[in-house]
Amino acid sequence: MKSLFKIWKIVDVADNERALLFRRSRFERVLPPGRHRIWLLSGDVRVETYDITEVVFDAIKAKFLLNTYGQILGEYLQSYELSDHQVGLFYQDGHLVDILPPGTYRAVWKGSETVRVGIVDISKEYSIDDNILGLLGRGVKVGQMRIAAQAVSYNEIPDEHVGLLVVNGKLEKTLQPGRYGFWKYNRSIVVKLMDMRLQTIEVSGQEILTKDRVSLRINLSGSFKITDPKRVALKLSDYKSYIYRELQLYLREAVGTQTLDSLLADKDRLNIVIATGIRKKIAEYGIEIVSVGVKDIILPGDMKMILNQVVEAQKESEANLIKRREETQAMRSMHNTAKMMDNNPVLLRLKELESLEKISNRIDKISVYGGLEGVLNDLVKLRPTA
Repeated sequence: MKSLFKIWKIVDVADNERALLFRRSRFERVLPPGRHRIWLLSGDVRVETYDITEVVFDAIKAKFLLNTYGQILGEYLQSYELSDHQVGLFYQDGHLVDILPPGTYRAVWKGSETVRVGIVDISKEYSIDDNILGLLGRGVKVGQMRIAAQAVSYNEIPDEHVGLLVVNGKLEKTLQPGRYGFWKYNRSIVVKLMDMRLQTIEVSGQEILTKDRVSLRINLSGSFKITDPKRVALKLSDYKSYIYRELQLYLREAVGTQTLDSLLADKDRLNIVIATGIRKKIAEYGIEIVSVGVKDIILPGDMKMILNQVVEAQKESEANLIKRREETQAMRSMHNTAKMMDNNPVLLRLKELESLEKISNRIDKISVYGGLEGVLNDLVKLRPTA
């Protein structure tokens, strides 16, 4: 019995296994499931056992073995080889589980699962079909995908935005809202988002001298929207910085050509001058200026005090003018009344009685002597002046 084990080697292969028999380092045959008795006297024997439920045949020399011993191994293994311009979609039992990069060679065991490799030519068309993209998602929807993030550029364009597709440094096209996927193999893929909504920009704390050399601090606000995203991307590296700088320059030019009094008298004119100047220039780059407005004009401390004094003096002068106007009207009314009473004794007497009524309203008790005649004739007497 001892000599038997020196001559023979017993190898058991399970149902889910396949074994490759090598003699003197050369492949001899495949051992299917079952018990095998291997003759040892004809040379060194090596047996490599593989679990076919793992599907992929990961032997380092898989391609060499299949090319050399294809007639023997073809019954147990299936191979797939991709060119430099092809991508493989690896399916197991109808489920997408992996992506094969260009130039990949893969061998799989037959009989364990139904395996299929979908081949995609990316030599010219690099966009991914929407059905496939739904399976790939952001590279996490496929169970065992290890290279999805490196293989696929997944992009979502939200509403009120457009995407700019840049391939190998060249702007190819604009993408409308939705989801898009592109193969990144053999090329550089970049998608830049462009916001098409109304946007605001603030130009704050600008120290500017007026025409009469008064230093002002001005805060300006503007709103704009992009009308031609492709032109913006091609012509401007940073469109927001460009708009900010142009608003700043036009603000300085508009303020520097006006005096302080004209600025304070009509701020709307300043807004119109700035908007008119910048609107045409910005439009050349596919941007529309919607509105421009000066938020604040801040005076230096001493100038603010002087301006307050001027305003106070103006208001005081206006108050004096109104007071004198009222006095003049009162004097004119008194003069007219006096002329009327001078020519009409009855009217004069009525005026006397009116004055008497006003005096009586302020007195609690009145003693009358001489009867009603004395009240009417003797209580109030007017003496002519000398």
